[in-house]
Amino acid sequence: MTPQPSRDLDTFDNPKPGRDFTVRINVPEFTCLCPKTGQPDFARFLIEYVPNQQCVELKSLKLYFWSYRDEGAFHEAVTNQILDDLASACSPNFMRVTGEFYVRGGIDTTVIAEHRNPQWPVPARVELP
Repeated sequence: MTPQPSRDLDTFDNPKPGRDFTVRINVPEFTCLCPKTGQPDFARFLIEYVPNQQCVELKSLKLYFWSYRDEGAFHEAVTNQILDDLASACSPNFMRVTGEFYVRGGIDTTVIAEHRNPQWPVPARVELP
């Protein structure tokens, strides 16, 4: 059976829930449509998150991003919607979603949206020599 686009995001148990670690996911082939002109918009998304109890399953994430292919969406709205959906699915301690929309009409756009768990004690930054 051929997979179909889906907004369902699957998760799995964090394999190391007592440790803060960062997951970075690169999605270089995002597409949606401009809601004004219907022309295609192309973007790269970078997802960075510190899991809490759940991690995002990658195949479901791929089908999730595919679901935007024929949908009209402003850059700001789609980036924030992706963050909201991912944060709702896995309740991370921290998540940052960066949408880098490629040049169209001489303009490129980058939208960065963040989610923070208010009960997560943010670790101090470690500077290595």
